[in-house]
Amino acid sequence: MKKIDRRSFLKTLGVGAAGAAMASCGPKTPAMYDPKSTHTDPVPTDQMTYRTHNVSGDKVSILGYGCMRWPMIPNPNGRGQVIDQERVNELVDYALEHGVNYFDTSPVYGQGMSEGATGTALARHPRNSYFIATKMSNHNIAQIPDISDAEVFRQSKEMYEKSFVELKTDYFDYYLLHSIGGQRGMWTLNKRFFDSGVLDFLVEEKKKGKIRNLGFSWHGDIQVFNHMLQLHDEGKYHWDFVQIQMNYLDWTHATGRNTNAEYLYGELVKRDIMAVIMEPLLGGRLSDLPQHVVARLKQRRPEDSCASWAFRWVGSYPMVMCVLSGMTYMEHLQDNVRSYSPLVEVTEEDKVFLEETADLIMKYPLINCNNCEYCMPCPYGLDIPGTLLHYNKCVNNGNLPSSQGDPEYKKMRRAFLVGYDRSVPKLRQADHCTGCNQCSPLCPQSIDIPAQMQRISNFVESLKQNTL
Repeated sequence: MKKIDRRSFLKTLGVGAAGAAMASCGPKTPAMYDPKSTHTDPVPTDQMTYRTHNVSGDKVSILGYGCMRWPMIPNPNGRGQVIDQERVNELVDYALEHGVNYFDTSPVYGQGMSEGATGTALARHPRNSYFIATKMSNHNIAQIPDISDAEVFRQSKEMYEKSFVELKTDYFDYYLLHSIGGQRGMWTLNKRFFDSGVLDFLVEEKKKGKIRNLGFSWHGDIQVFNHMLQLHDEGKYHWDFVQIQMNYLDWTHATGRNTNAEYLYGELVKRDIMAVIMEPLLGGRLSDLPQHVVARLKQRRPEDSCASWAFRWVGSYPMVMCVLSGMTYMEHLQDNVRSYSPLVEVTEEDKVFLEETADLIMKYPLINCNNCEYCMPCPYGLDIPGTLLHYNKCVNNGNLPSSQGDPEYKKMRRAFLVGYDRSVPKLRQADHCTGCNQCSPLCPQSIDIPAQMQRISNFVESLKQNTL
């Protein structure tokens, strides 16, 4: 049997391993570490917290419905999956009944089906009972080799017009330039919006009343973020709102190409621009925490879920208009509604407590995947998010062995391998990655996906061969 010391193992395995041994320490009593809410009282129907948008005057629910991850079912024709419209209708109805009135979608969400499903569900209700936010998601259009500016404009306009049809509306309440700052930074921004004339077109559409509020969502290149705010300062363009990634971990611990949310939010506050928040849970990471961190949160507020802490923290900032959550399951919707019905703002003492919690979480580094699925579909059929998230789950659950010297090596080895096969079909696992790297440029978190897939593949093989 080949054994290596811990230092060599960490160097070989990289991110995530450091947390494994620590996460596996200590008692694991389910009742003590259950990260879910244990409230038994009914979910309030009339206590939702609202923020008034300082430009339009809209009274927006602080909880917004992110429509990226609608529930899916097998396609009746046997080809892939389709959105489960019946369940979407149930979720939308429940959200509206409990005060949620902001629904955020995109032409590219849900394998291109989100807008249609969202529009079908919402159209069953009065148009003045909800706000629709959708996006100009022309990322891939601008990346077509040798595409002309005129063709970028034509295809982008076609996408824009189709959104009206899919969402069954004749105006958008909130419209965004989607995920600027990614791919090639300023070059991509110019290609998508400035050189093609798409942004000027959208500004004219706003003047016509087709768009009520115009803004952008940002990932990645801070030069792009600052440039857009400079245009606002100079009066060349006016941003009614901006969507940023913000949570208590990213406040001062942003990784990769992301920038600390403390800076992003501060820049918006300076300009009196209200923020819409994405990734309040960092792709679920702040709701699926290492067990000792869960215990820390539960000790302070025993009935609250881990997610509730994150939602309350971000909602406590006054220039946050709305906090988005992709709620696939009714239990998630109910828990989040409870967190904001009404919002009990965190205290300054709570903020210090969560800063200390963030420091603890950073001692257990994970692969920074937030399951956005921008990397999908993989041309070779890999389930990239499924692979990365299984790895992260094993770090949190203490099922990532560092060597055969671990006291629970056999148990952890089996948990990782069995769980991997259950989570990700064999033909879609990391060992089938060809390293084509079509995925990494699309990742908002700037993960070197081929490198991570190779690392996980090597780790899995060492477990299978018992050579760790």
